[in-house]
Amino acid sequence: MWAIIQAAGWPIWPLIFASVVALAVIIERSWALRQNEVAPRGLVDKVLAEYRAHGLTQELLAHTAQRGPLGKVLAAGLLNIKSSRAIMKEAVADVGRIVAHDLDRFLTTLGTIASMSPLLGLFGTVVGMIEIFGAQQIAGTNPQLLAHGISVALYNTAFGLIVAIPSMIFYRHFRAKVDALILEMEQQAIKLVELAHGERK
Repeated sequence: MWAIIQAAGWPIWPLIFASVVALAVIIERSWALRQNEVAPRGLVDKVLAEYRAHGLTQELLAHTAQRGPLGKVLAAGLLNIKSSRAIMKEAVADVGRIVAHDLDRFLTTLGTIASMSPLLGLFGTVVGMIEIFGAQQIAGTNPQLLAHGISVALYNTAFGLIVAIPSMIFYRHFRAKVDALILEMEQQAIKLVELAHGERK
């Protein structure tokens, strides 16, 4: 592997850095976007049961806010539970936008890596080809050496695709997962508002 990296030349180093960043983002987002951490199912019913049993207390607000992004949204609703439906809904929506932004964290970076890696690989290949043909003009034409040099230059393109393909797959996967989680949180927040104002049983 080290021999391939050395043969590919200096343009491969940005690709290696991009691959490390992409792997770190994939691991972090896989951990952070778990359903039970973001929007646990049945959380609204548990929060409302506690509210009806003990009323609105600081302990209930703090405990709810610690239950992940959905908990923060529900805590904002509870804080305004005695206000009108419109005010409560607006408070929930404000916190929801912040939470949705947090769920998108690092996805732009992953998408950028997926888009740019093939271009970085192509750049490395072009640099390698320039060096090969420059050396051929000085040393004379040697078909075997030229073929070897072209294969070495193409390592950059191959590595660029190796980085780009998994990055794009995971970017699309996380994008769809974030959308599903946001929809789930919206539904649970609306349920809290409607239950609090007696519009749903």
